[in-house]
Amino acid sequence: MGSVAGVVLAAGSSRRMGRNKLLLDLGGESVIRRAVRAAVDGGLDPVVVVLGHEAEPVRAELSGLAFRPVLNPDHARGVGTSLQVGVAAVPTSAAAIVVILPDMPFVTASMIGAVVERYRATGLPVVVSRYGETEAPPTLFDRSLFAELLSIAGERCARQVARRHHQHEAAVVAWPAEALRDLDVARDYQDVRALLAGS
Repeated sequence: MGSVAGVVLAAGSSRRMGRNKLLLDLGGESVIRRAVRAAVDGGLDPVVVVLGHEAEPVRAELSGLAFRPVLNPDHARGVGTSLQVGVAAVPTSAAAIVVILPDMPFVTASMIGAVVERYRATGLPVVVSRYGETEAPPTLFDRSLFAELLSIAGERCARQVARRHHQHEAAVVAWPAEALRDLDVARDYQDVRALLAGS
């Protein structure tokens, strides 16, 4: 089995937050740096970061980390386009990818590593993360599914592919429901900062 690459989807415009949430500070580290560091520390190689909105400030936040930037000029058309740009940028040596959303700040390097370990242990082409009753990233896709990911248009192409293979070809890794928290609106940011300060 080859290496497992990361695809971090960091191209969105954070319209509901009202400012670029990837540049917000969480415990002395920006949201995007926290996510990419988790991907690197989780053993993903390479870590492809798909940039779009405010690409240069986001890229600057990642100085000193091992990552591979790629630009999505169509990022305004939705996250599905960023996923496809990321998949296309993954080197042929990679056996699989783990898709990561940087606005999920409670996803850790150990969680990412556990997803990869489950893939290596089972050989199944999909590994999904489940938080209580909800499935969300980090999600692993084997290279055999890359063409499928590239062929489906729309916001939820990754979810569609995962569901299509779920019953017989997917492994599930369970996490606490609280780890599902994401950064969508300003109140989310206040809540997450308070939780991290208290941990």
